[in-house]
Amino acid sequence: MTTSADLPLRPGIPRPLPAPDGAGRPEEPAAPRADCIADSAGGLTFDIEAPGRAESWDAALLLRRRGVDGDGPAGELRLPLVPAGDGRLRAVLPSTVALPEGRWDAYEAAPGAEPVRLVPGVNDLRTIVERHPAPGRGSVAVRIPYTTKHGNLSVRSWLRAPHAEAGDLHVRDGGLAVEGRLYGAVPGPGAVVEARCRRDPSEVRTVPVAADGTRFSCTLPYPEFAGPWQGGDEPWDLWLRPSAGAGAVRIARILDDVADKKAVFGYPARPLSTPRGPALIGPYCTVDNDLSVRVTEPAAGKS
Repeated sequence: MTTSADLPLRPGIPRPLPAPDGAGRPEEPAAPRADCIADSAGGLTFDIEAPGRAESWDAALLLRRRGVDGDGPAGELRLPLVPAGDGRLRAVLPSTVALPEGRWDAYEAAPGAEPVRLVPGVNDLRTIVERHPAPGRGSVAVRIPYTTKHGNLSVRSWLRAPHAEAGDLHVRDGGLAVEGRLYGAVPGPGAVVEARCRRDPSEVRTVPVAADGTRFSCTLPYPEFAGPWQGGDEPWDLWLRPSAGAGAVRIARILDDVADKKAVFGYPARPLSTPRGPALIGPYCTVDNDLSVRVTEPAAGKS
């Protein structure tokens, strides 16, 4: 599949002109709508409604990575749009094409015209609801199409090697039990989970890991987080170090169809007695779907 930005393009087929509204002013043309289908390997197929343009071979699907200036594989990817029948144009993002981690906004791009943002149609993500890549894979690639707060189509991409996928979380009064699976490595002697204080990186709490093949589990005792708390909202990020001396891997939950878990998944907080007074502690998902623990004041925790 060709993915180069240097595709040979011929002059574009003009879009139909919009009919004027009752005030005699032209109506805004409707944004192109795209359906997305995910496959179990991590690929995506985009079908764009294109009445009047369905036989065009000159357009491309443009993905632009937020926060990255310029084109090139780190910030921009073009995929050819080809006729797919039924008044549609189709682009395919294979799992073999690397998409760096981040948020990618989707556009339809035609020669001689500014790219137009796509709006989401139907997202068929059934194959990735409970995805289980082969444990021996060196990396895990995840792409999830989603609707932005402005109603546009974007793709959230993760590319991690190795990857520690969080499984079941058991929230208890005295601590948090975490189960998960490691991809691209196997937990060995000296494997630990590290909780790193975001406010002060020198504050680290370490607990041993029990391993069964690529599966791991541990329990984080909540009282360990009481001493460093200085009030307010204090996150601790969870990392898995597969063995003594190995690099640490961020623990996350990305192998499903939910692009933004922070606003969707809620976990109960438990009371925590600290030198500064009562607090609440509990797990949560960050904006990147990474797993963290947060110590906060009771009023803030109940909001």
